[in-house]
Amino acid sequence: MVTLYMRIGHHQLRNRLIAAPMAGITDRPFRTLCHAMGAGMTVSEMLSSNPEVWASDKSRLRMVHRDESGIRAVQIAGCDPDEMAQAARINVASGAQLIDINMGCPAKKVNRKMAGSALLQYPSLVASILKAVVNAVDVPVTLKIRTGWNSENRNCVEIAQLAERCGIQALTIHGRTRACLFNGEAEYDSIRTVKQNVAIPVIANGDITDPLKARAVLDYTGADALMIGRAAQGRPWIFREIQHYLDTGELLAPMPLAEVKRLLIGHIRELHDFYGQAKGYRIARKHVSWYLQEHAPDDQFRRTFNAIEDASEQLEALEAYFEKLA
Repeated sequence: MVTLYMRIGHHQLRNRLIAAPMAGITDRPFRTLCHAMGAGMTVSEMLSSNPEVWASDKSRLRMVHRDESGIRAVQIAGCDPDEMAQAARINVASGAQLIDINMGCPAKKVNRKMAGSALLQYPSLVASILKAVVNAVDVPVTLKIRTGWNSENRNCVEIAQLAERCGIQALTIHGRTRACLFNGEAEYDSIRTVKQNVAIPVIANGDITDPLKARAVLDYTGADALMIGRAAQGRPWIFREIQHYLDTGELLAPMPLAEVKRLLIGHIRELHDFYGQAKGYRIARKHVSWYLQEHAPDDQFRRTFNAIEDASEQLEALEAYFEKLA
């Protein structure tokens, strides 16, 4: 029997696991790897709706969507309905098959521009942005929010119902308020309540760190899918581990070291190729640090690695490191 998972518009997801958009992290090489490791959908890093930044190298690389495996979902952020609509049109013209609107980012520099989770304070502006984007493109539009601005102003049910009326086709909720940032533990009561009050698919996000937690969050919230962010940093195979557990009730054996080495070195090569060697080696550093957290509890290798300023030397250092470990 073939299991049919949630749909977003005309897109059928292959499972219930989505790789979260993370600025500076979910670039094309990382999305490709997460998809290969079992994510049912991946979402691009947040793109500003400000047309003044679209010509920058950073935005240009973030807008590479064509020929990508899986559903090409692109997240945009901003506070001007017309600019957001235009950003959506430009990304669809660049190959995006789904537009996600960011109203969940808690970063001060984003919130100061009245974007991200700051918008949750202004439902009428939220409605204007959602309608403008939905009407601008012929692909599904989704929304990512937090539970509210702070604990006294948890308005996620109101925003969710408003989003549904505006034509949003799926909603992701991070189980924290903006005031929480990433501190404390995510709460799932709000996500559960939203799920009970809207008909569109609801995606639960926040602190989903392992297969057992994934199962518990799905069961408790009734969510249609899970979005996984920080737990996939350095562990892109978490999607495969969770899916195996959801399917069988059994935990996969830990990833063999030889496979970790293959994935890590392949990922670093892709970063070098995608960004060019001069920039790629700098971006590779944070990924290597995440991968090696459980294999290199002492920081000596990471410190040594972070001092390397040459892409090919990085690869040689990793080869030597894994040989020594084995």
